Amino acid sequence: MFKKGLILIFVLVLFSVSSFLVSAAEYTFRVGHTNPSDHYYQFALEYFAEKVAEKTDGKVEILVFPADQLGGQRQEVEGCTMGTHDMVLTSTMVLSNFEPTIGVFDMPFLFTNREHAYIVADGEIGAEVAAKLEPVGLKLLAYWENGFRYITNSKRPIVEPEDVKGLKIRVPESPVFLETFTTLGAAATPMAFGEVFSALQLGTVDGQENPAGHVIVNAFYEVQKYISLTGHFYTYEPLVMSKNLYDSLSTDIQKALMEAAAEARDYERQASQKFDEDCLVQIKEKGMTILEVDKPAFQKAVQPVYDKYADKYGELIERIKALDPTK
Repeated sequence: MFKKGLILIFVLVLFSVSSFLVSAAEYTFRVGHTNPSDHYYQFALEYFAEKVAEKTDGKVEILVFPADQLGGQRQEVEGCTMGTHDMVLTSTMVLSNFEPTIGVFDMPFLFTNREHAYIVADGEIGAEVAAKLEPVGLKLLAYWENGFRYITNSKRPIVEPEDVKGLKIRVPESPVFLETFTTLGAAATPMAFGEVFSALQLGTVDGQENPAGHVIVNAFYEVQKYISLTGHFYTYEPLVMSKNLYDSLSTDIQKALMEAAAEARDYERQASQKFDEDCLVQIKEKGMTILEVDKPAFQKAVQPVYDKYADKYGELIERIKALDPTK
């Protein structure tokens, strides 16, 4: 009887402790991203969650959902604007559908290197563009990165702009991306990312463009022969939050979220760069041919894209180029 009493007390204590742990957080926010659970997006968001918990003394819990479990990227962003989603790690391409100004960052060959991109994002220009998202219901916490993008294909080596002509290249549903590859003479083919592997496998498209990590994570190396290190786009991956939700929080929690997002941004950027380097090594080991390109020739070839968007982005583009650390 005595032992049964001890067991009962032990169970009650465990129940009390677990109940306390469950209720310790005053707020629980969900954040989604598009990549699998073994991608550095996941690790960086988990790091962000740890930092938020530390800085709020456990008042705020962040739950991370990979692989579009909370919905497609556009759906999640729209949910944030409406207040039905909390946070999402997404792309400037998606965000430009809600506030066109952020699309300036998707211009081809805009950034010389990562340092240039970071100076722009973390400075006055990045803050100005982030502020433009607020009227549509989005609070940009920090500019994380997807990185520089390369062209892969199964047909021929791409070294000069002329080599792109006639190839069917899958691109995201972004006007700038479509315009860029059309200008280069490709048959630019917008397509949902989840359909890309089968399209490459079946020959519906000849190639695609993405950071090196996508080639490894999505096994594109099985159906692609060449990767050309064009670096034609550098893409940010902003961490955004519902503005209404953000505004409902106390200033100390808002501060903690912003600080944690910045610290996790630095962690994520380092992980992104290392991942890119590691994946290029793996791509070579998988048997793909890695090609350097005539980048000045490509930059010259896409000038018509800049001419088209001069009225829309001209002043911002000049300010971005003026921050180039190589000049």
